[in-house]
Amino acid sequence: MASTKEYRDFILEQLSEVPDVTCRPMMGEFLLYSSGILFGGIYDDRLLVKIVPENEQYKIPESIPYDGAKPMYLVEEVDNKDKLAKIIKDTTRGLLNKK
Repeated sequence: MASTKEYRDFILEQLSEVPDVTCRPMMGEFLLYSSGILFGGIYDDRLLVKIVPENEQYKIPESIPYDGAKPMYLVEEVDNKDKLAKIIKDTTRGLLNKK
């Protein structure tokens, strides 16, 4: 099942506190970037972010975005803009630290 443009637009609005968020369509889903760093995506109308030590503190459940993919964190609290911004900022910081 592909993600809807309406859900994408909702998530992008919720991410308005995160610097330089961009979105790229990919095979019916959407990849999400912050300042050019791929931090997650929208899969089947669910927001998932990459797992890094910096976002473990949020105790987010893991989920598989699609068959054969590595687990990611399923962010269920998408209505809380402030918490969502913190999760994404910590995730991108963790991805930068990996490099």
